[in-house]
Amino acid sequence: MDTTFTIRRRTLAVSAVLALTTTLAACGGDDSAADGSVELTLAHSYTVDQPQSTCGAEVIKEEVEAADAGLSVEIFPDSQLGGDADRIASVQSGDIDIDIQGASALAAVYEPVGVIDAAYAFRDAEALDTYFASEAADGLKSDFKEAAGSTIIGAWSAGARQFTANDPIREPDDLNGLRVRFPGSPQFLANAKALGAQATEVAYEELYLALQQGVVDGQENPIVNIDASNLIEVQDYISMSDHAQNSNLIVAGPVYDELTPDQQGVVDDAVAEAVAQMPGCVEAAEKETLETWIADDSIEIVDDVDQEAFATQADAWFRSNLDTDSLAVYESIKDAEQ
Repeated sequence: MDTTFTIRRRTLAVSAVLALTTTLAACGGDDSAADGSVELTLAHSYTVDQPQSTCGAEVIKEEVEAADAGLSVEIFPDSQLGGDADRIASVQSGDIDIDIQGASALAAVYEPVGVIDAAYAFRDAEALDTYFASEAADGLKSDFKEAAGSTIIGAWSAGARQFTANDPIREPDDLNGLRVRFPGSPQFLANAKALGAQATEVAYEELYLALQQGVVDGQENPIVNIDASNLIEVQDYISMSDHAQNSNLIVAGPVYDELTPDQQGVVDDAVAEAVAQMPGCVEAAEKETLETWIADDSIEIVDDVDQEAFATQADAWFRSNLDTDSLAVYESIKDAEQ
């Protein structure tokens, strides 16, 4: 605890971040104080009222600071420190200390980690939690550390992803002919192929307008995102496919290795507490949203989706099309569910 070290920020690539860094420096924003205390920067892309913030980032901050281990946390939500690609690069360089990112975004620095977002890789959020807490995930964490120079501290699901469209989607054949917006990452585009969808790339910020104007017929997102973007205003059906867990991995940069063992334990415990709280937080948010939609007759909920048919089709596709390293991760996930 009495070990003193200094963590100096490098210049972030994004101009908005440059301005923010300058402001912090003017206020004494060096990460280490003279007494050896360390201020950790924690970044993410979510709004302050989403579960990833309220039950994720805020819980990590509260738990770390309550431990009185010479650590404090400053949170930068809503992509204040750049988009996903910018932030993972900043984590690697040490400009951001801890980041909350989806596995597909992290695949930019280590491709096999993207398999965490594969369609029906996990049967539910609990399966994802169990996998990351097991020895089965140790190889993935180790390989990611070697490739990215960053540490996966923990992971959670921020809800299952569902389809919305102006027609119900109950089975794979219902996707025929539909232009469905998927995120542009390789793993999500692979998910579209595995599920039998015609993927159309549209920026998330432009999705509402694209649906309204008929540029795309449908999309897929977790309920909290669908609600946050008011997509029910331009879609008639939400089909409860549960076709992928909306993963968040908590990743730390070089500062983690410079902490004392006790401080590392504090960070690990704080992340573990957030992981433990996240399922209940997401479930409550989704329940409230669904109840509101039902009461307002906002969108028709299709709850008789043939998930087994989708999962069987996706599993066959991934086993035939994933490359060697990604297939090994996929098989480790499936083996852990046995």
